[in-house]
Amino acid sequence: MYYLLFAGYLCLFAWLITRLGFFQKSGLSNAQLVILFLLKVMAGIFYGWIGIYYGQFAYMYDTWGYHYLSVEEYKLLFHNPSAYFSNILHSGYESKYAGFFSSDYSWWNDLKSNMFIKFLSLINVFSFGNYYVNVIFYSFITIAGPVAIYRVFSDVFPGKKVHVLLATFLIPSFAYWTSGIHKDGLVFMAISLIIYHVYFSLKEKKFRLYRIVPLFISFIIILSFRNFLLVILIPALFAWILSTMIKKRNAIIYTSTYLICGLLFFSLRYIFPGLDFPKAVVDKQQAFKSLQGNSGIDLPELKPTLGSFLINAPHALSSTTLRPHPGDVKHILSMAAASETAFLLLLFFLFLFWRTTNGIKSTSFIWFCVFFSFSFLLSIGFTVNFLGAIVRYRSIVLPFLLVPVISLINWERIYSILFNNIKNNSNVSEM
Repeated sequence: MYYLLFAGYLCLFAWLITRLGFFQKSGLSNAQLVILFLLKVMAGIFYGWIGIYYGQFAYMYDTWGYHYLSVEEYKLLFHNPSAYFSNILHSGYESKYAGFFSSDYSWWNDLKSNMFIKFLSLINVFSFGNYYVNVIFYSFITIAGPVAIYRVFSDVFPGKKVHVLLATFLIPSFAYWTSGIHKDGLVFMAISLIIYHVYFSLKEKKFRLYRIVPLFISFIIILSFRNFLLVILIPALFAWILSTMIKKRNAIIYTSTYLICGLLFFSLRYIFPGLDFPKAVVDKQQAFKSLQGNSGIDLPELKPTLGSFLINAPHALSSTTLRPHPGDVKHILSMAAASETAFLLLLFFLFLFWRTTNGIKSTSFIWFCVFFSFSFLLSIGFTVNFLGAIVRYRSIVLPFLLVPVISLINWERIYSILFNNIKNNSNVSEM
């Protein structure tokens, strides 16, 4: 029965993705949309398979844990509907609903898992609790994220659609981590839809009412699954909107915005004790350090002071951009991650020495991508001490960095250098 259900839903959603206006207007052909959707489903299935057979190395017990808990919630929906709809609102902690950024013993900290389990339980109504059928539903929902980003970057880099396509959909770690049944795919989708609606609102110079609902839902998703992302996303959005309105002052606007936000980050606790952002980051680091795993790395102890954050910033950035390196390889999965890191660094090297600035329609958006992505990478580097988790978390910002890098590399010059050298060497050998 499940095989028929899987085949039926796969055909249904593969057809549906070619009929919905959001996907039809992406500039991708029907064949491309179907292929990308099928690749996403395959990645999601592989993700689940790795969770079963290599979970010990990949630390992916969560995906199946969420699934089994969602099946229980699915059963509860039919046996006790009132409990199903109300249990997510209950807090068993003395602090009740306080501790918005707390890393443990907090209703808000539990919310990300509880909301995701509820989401999966609703899919179970249609899949009858089958994990791999759920993958199809999840892939169809979350593919809206990369399609939205593709539409934005295709407009920013006209004539570079192949580059945008490759860097948006086919980065291995991104495709893997955002296709599996976990929170990352939904979080990326939410970020992407926010960017999509803000970008085209700025381009059209007016905000249309139909954008309110997707924006609201996207912010709710981020609030539920990665609430700390709001602290990172809002300054970047503000600087982007302001720089687009003022024009040609990107460096000043972004630098000023982040200096002011940095000041607020460290000083708001003296006015509103509940907004102690530095302590929240330190607590998050301690929560990660209390966990055990095979991919652990040394993480300098962080203190809730400006000096400590500045001292630890280089280590935080290096651990999220340069690792895992060959010395971190322990098994085939870490080898794949290290290989990807090396390839990404090669692309960045090519960008540094052979780049072009022609054909960018929105430099303010590129600045947004850089500031948002590196702020996110810093937040990971400050708190996460497991390379596996670092690779997973950073995957959702890779398209924002790699699309500009790949699109701005002067590939024609590189090709000419390579082929001229080959031709010259060939002529020398013939002599």
